[in-house]
Amino acid sequence: MKIDMHVHSKYSTRPSQWVLQKLNCPESFTEPMRIYEEAKRKGMGLVTISDHNRIEGALSIAHLPDTFISEEVTSYFPEDRCKVHVLVYDINEAIHRELQRIRENVYDLVDYLRREKLHHAVAHPLFGVNDRITVPNFEKLLLLFRNFEINGARDAWQNECLREIIPSLGEETLWRLAEKYKIDPGYEQPWRKNLIGGSDDHSALYIACTHTQVEGAGNLQEFLSGMENGASRALGVSSTPRTMARTLYSIAYQFYKHRFSIDRFLDKDVTLKVIDRFLEPEHQGSAGLAFKLRTRIVRTLTRRRPRANTPLKDLIRSETESLIRSDPMLMEFAQAGVLNGENLETGWFSFVNRATNRVASHFARTLLDHVSGANVFDIFGTLGSAGALYTMLAPYFVAYSIFTKERQFSSEARKALIGKNGHGHDIKVAHFTDTFHEINGVSGTLRQQAELAIRTGKGLSIITCDHGQRVFEPGVQNFKPIGVYHFDEYPDQKLFYPPLLEMLHYVYAEGFTRIHSATPGPIGLAALCIAKTLRLPIYGTYHTALPQYAQILTGDEAMEDLTWKFIIWYYNQMDLVYIPSRDTGRELEEKGLDPAKLRLFPRGVDVARFHPDKRSDDVAAKYNMGDGVRLLYAGRVSREKDLHLLAQAFTELCARRPDVTLTVVGDGPYLDDLRAALAGTPTTFTGYREGEELSALFATCDLFVFPSATDTFGNVVLEAQASGLPIIVTNQGGPMENILPGETGVVVPAGDGTALLSAIEGMLADQELMRAMGRAGRTYAEARTIEKAFEAYWDMYSDSMPTAMEEPAAAKPEKSQRMVYAA
Repeated sequence: MKIDMHVHSKYSTRPSQWVLQKLNCPESFTEPMRIYEEAKRKGMGLVTISDHNRIEGALSIAHLPDTFISEEVTSYFPEDRCKVHVLVYDINEAIHRELQRIRENVYDLVDYLRREKLHHAVAHPLFGVNDRITVPNFEKLLLLFRNFEINGARDAWQNECLREIIPSLGEETLWRLAEKYKIDPGYEQPWRKNLIGGSDDHSALYIACTHTQVEGAGNLQEFLSGMENGASRALGVSSTPRTMARTLYSIAYQFYKHRFSIDRFLDKDVTLKVIDRFLEPEHQGSAGLAFKLRTRIVRTLTRRRPRANTPLKDLIRSETESLIRSDPMLMEFAQAGVLNGENLETGWFSFVNRATNRVASHFARTLLDHVSGANVFDIFGTLGSAGALYTMLAPYFVAYSIFTKERQFSSEARKALIGKNGHGHDIKVAHFTDTFHEINGVSGTLRQQAELAIRTGKGLSIITCDHGQRVFEPGVQNFKPIGVYHFDEYPDQKLFYPPLLEMLHYVYAEGFTRIHSATPGPIGLAALCIAKTLRLPIYGTYHTALPQYAQILTGDEAMEDLTWKFIIWYYNQMDLVYIPSRDTGRELEEKGLDPAKLRLFPRGVDVARFHPDKRSDDVAAKYNMGDGVRLLYAGRVSREKDLHLLAQAFTELCARRPDVTLTVVGDGPYLDDLRAALAGTPTTFTGYREGEELSALFATCDLFVFPSATDTFGNVVLEAQASGLPIIVTNQGGPMENILPGETGVVVPAGDGTALLSAIEGMLADQELMRAMGRAGRTYAEARTIEKAFEAYWDMYSDSMPTAMEEPAAAKPEKSQRMVYAA
């Protein structure tokens, strides 16, 4: 005989009370008869309804065959008010009244249940109903109760932990707990526990998905006796966050449907019809002919794209209806109730995800238009609307957050009782980035880390959005973006709008234990949202001087100030913030970032790939480098790199030193302007180069010049030193902290073209010093390999963190480098 031992009628439900109170509605909008019929249809031999502290639902079907009255009693541990749900079976109205009288104290409640020999069980014992459950609370439950519920509304991980704990309890363990808490179990052989199953369904969507079976039982008394004597089996499936979210949506929808008589609109509105089929538990047949004709006629009408100022509710409705009408599967679902084999839970997730993605893409595009146009006041209005949109996704955020916390506590309890490590024992990092496919130092570093993680067996995955082609890359998880934004000033730079729900589900399902955000763009914001939802530690790295870039690109100081406010807010949400240089850290601290969060990020260079031995006469001939002294710039060719100063200095230098050439390696939006500025000089533009050819270009030159004042680190500076080149950098930004002034290169004032020219001429005047600096640079680079940097990077996820602004041990500089920091 089978029975769902834990199903609710929303005739008198309590777990959904927070929804009902906010909606200010009566509770009776689901008929208990529907639960009875569905349970019998699914083969349950007996039917009961166990509402919270009420029995009206069970009473309303008590006259039907194979039914009995039950209740889910809310009780508390008096010492800390931790809430406990106790299932009590086969009761009457008098017992119900007495249960309500004594239920405040769980010890009093259990004494009464034992004295009256009432069959009972503790519901979802590893779930913290009011967030107060602790391992001692659970251990006390093991002493107070014999029957424990495998709960269909809870996570499979939690239920499996309970399945491992209960059979493993021995006599010694139980008496140890009894002595520890001074609680007498009060029944024979208290280490012998029983598992029962209940769906804990609040929406009538999942009735009997988890249930209890007692083989050979022919009536209620035989069933309950078999349960007490260990003959029960908990069968069925557990829930996922998607299950809980759909349940929450269903509770709200069924209320509105009941309160506002939505039934009368179902055959007139395709969106309502689809939602109804997803969220109503009734088995619905094919839609009528009038509905099918109506949808076919409307489907042929041309739909206009919504305007930027479209109200949120109209935008959601417009985009959702457009999605349904453009999707043959959803149209068939609306008309015939057929979802082509996809289960309704997954189908609802996909539907909500796709609909909200369309609306989110609209808001993201509008917001970035305002940012690009420096429309400061319009930015806040768009942010408000976008925030309201994401409140619609609250059921998913709530569900994933609750399930994550349940996993963490279940693992803690299992470890305390049977010594088994919990979920996520090994470090597993999801590293989010907005810039992975672009050509820059951030993406280069991330690619190195992904490769090294695979090589060393570390649990690192790069999370990003791709360019539309889902090409597999080891260690990289590419998501298809819901939209893309192109900047007019930087045609090759794109911002992708991430699919938030898909990313959230992936991080949860893969069991990541840490989140890292490489960038504060849309994907970085998704990382922050996911970390907060899943209660995971989140780390950030500050790579790029975005506020300065905002001022350069828009020419508006207000946009720079606004960007700073966003940057400081964003990074203050992090547990730790990794910075590329002390100079950057001081600037962030001055702007308001908590200095206690700051750590120096370990960076290294591939000293095998970049090596002086890669010098090549063939490469020199191919790019017309000449036989004299060869200057090199490598990096992004963009306005903020101060390349106009390099052009001025080199043009003047050529007038006095005709034997000098300049090679510019890289691409970017400033390339045409730089070509024009250097016209008539012996300058070669190679465009973007990589691999062995890039290594050879570095090694074949003699002096590396990097005039940028906005770079926070400058990987190319380390690569040049590894290639044996002396360096010229400015006194602003991170690059100056990655050379040894006077030993491996020279530091000049930022923005000073005259000083830059003087430094170049000074180097050229003493070529023996140049070569000595090159050799010293190679030695310096060999102490900062990518392998050492990666080990230091991985160590930062351990519990023992270095003190604020302290260099990680594996990347700690030599004494001379620390002097540079002090200077």
